[in-house]
Amino acid sequence: MLSCSLVMPRNHSEKTLDLSGLLCPLPVLKARKHLQTMPSGTVLRVIATDPMSAIDMPHFCNEQGHTLLDEEKDGSALIFRIRRK
Repeated sequence: MLSCSLVMPRNHSEKTLDLSGLLCPLPVLKARKHLQTMPSGTVLRVIATDPMSAIDMPHFCNEQGHTLLDEEKDGSALIFRIRRK
């Protein structure tokens, strides 16, 4: 069974959500769920390994009004930093 984890990095104003191993549409759905619980303006760092996340996550941010601060690739992982609207 795959699971996701929420990790607090050194910068406590930014949460990390590791969604490695989850396939579309789960990374976007889980990111949405966590963003809904966060205050406006906070940042969620999402780690995903599904290649479709490169398309889905920017589209999700655009549609929902969140700001995609940056997107990077680290090996097979895609890392997104999203500021909640």
